[in-house]
Amino acid sequence: MASVSSKNKQGIHIAWKTVTYRSVILAILAVVVVFFAGLHFAFPQFTDNGIKAVGTLTTDILEKVAGAAGTPGKAGVGNSQQAHITALDGTVRVKKSNSNSWVAADYNVPLEKGDVVQTGSEGMAKIVFNDGTNYTVKQDSLIVIEENSANEQQQTNVAVAVSTGTVDLTTATYVQGSKSQVIVAGATASLAPDSAAMVRNDPKADQHEILLKKGSGEVSRNGEVVHLADWEKANWHGDAPHIDKVKEIGPPTPISPANMMPIFIAGDPKPIEFSWTPMANAVGYRLRISHNPYFSSVVVDRKVNTADVIVSGLAEGAYYWLVQSYDVEGKESVESEKNRFTLIPRGKDAVAINLELEPFVQHGHVIELTGKTEVGARVMVNGREVPVVGIDGSFHYFTPPLATGESVITVTAQNAQGGVNTLQKKVVIQ
Repeated sequence: MASVSSKNKQGIHIAWKTVTYRSVILAILAVVVVFFAGLHFAFPQFTDNGIKAVGTLTTDILEKVAGAAGTPGKAGVGNSQQAHITALDGTVRVKKSNSNSWVAADYNVPLEKGDVVQTGSEGMAKIVFNDGTNYTVKQDSLIVIEENSANEQQQTNVAVAVSTGTVDLTTATYVQGSKSQVIVAGATASLAPDSAAMVRNDPKADQHEILLKKGSGEVSRNGEVVHLADWEKANWHGDAPHIDKVKEIGPPTPISPANMMPIFIAGDPKPIEFSWTPMANAVGYRLRISHNPYFSSVVVDRKVNTADVIVSGLAEGAYYWLVQSYDVEGKESVESEKNRFTLIPRGKDAVAINLELEPFVQHGHVIELTGKTEVGARVMVNGREVPVVGIDGSFHYFTPPLATGESVITVTAQNAQGGVNTLQKKVVIQ
């Protein structure tokens, strides 16, 4: 008895083919056009008007089909925008909305609606949206980009859900009618332009809070609306019927060392004076100094009862510092702004060396610097070493992406004898 191959066995065989709705519609239109073309040759007078009507219908349908994929430029229709990471540190992961896998965050990975960003125990990411709003996602945090769009009137709509952890955010001077919102544990905070806030969400402890540092905003939850002004905080628990609003203690303002300024030291490290604005009702202050802007580790953590203090023993290198005040009950204010300074060794009898800068060139959030210094000198930009200085002292450097707003660029040149020179310029990133 002859054998039957598996290909010729009796039975029902089903083949699947994926067909999109658009393909079906276009195929039907093609059939209709062929049909009317045949009628035209048989009954030319009858079909002239019919073909015109079908042409109009075809155009309308094609416009709708194209619109199903997203038609830009329609008034009132939001067009998807991209956000970008401008600073990274430690472990940061991104999960795209169309993927189930995590990828390492990168400056070249655009962020869109539905994307998820997660930071590790020592991770940090700064994200800038097209409307100028920027988020600093701190350690052990997870956020979801819920909305990021703009319409024909340039009105923007940015919404971010903080699933867990802490974020700092600031809004820009965006177009009237735009929205910048933060979603936290069933509550939605809407922030006005030129505002700053800190959001903290701890699902395990059932603690949720939104602190407005500057500007104005409102928090809505279960039909309740709470308005916030400077240094007012909204906090609630999951089963609480209402939002509690409390007034927080404002932080001191750092004065010295000034932000981004180098400090030159000769011989042994000299003591450095730290000072800040005194605060009413403060009985003391807490000073912290770290090698990184996220303060995941600190080299100084000291409490003092005056608005200045001398710190000794700091070696050369880059540092960040911040200060908090606390009241008689020990309650601390929020953190001040973080100032950055660099300790640079300098010869005792060294003189200033030559340092020239050409006009800066801006590439979005990146600044291109070109200049010339003494032959054999090293060059630092905001405390970061320029990797290549030419044999004639010329150098070329691109900064890391800068945040929206005003930034200070400090360029320092130093030779082997300890001679130095520093130039400082301000740039504004739109």
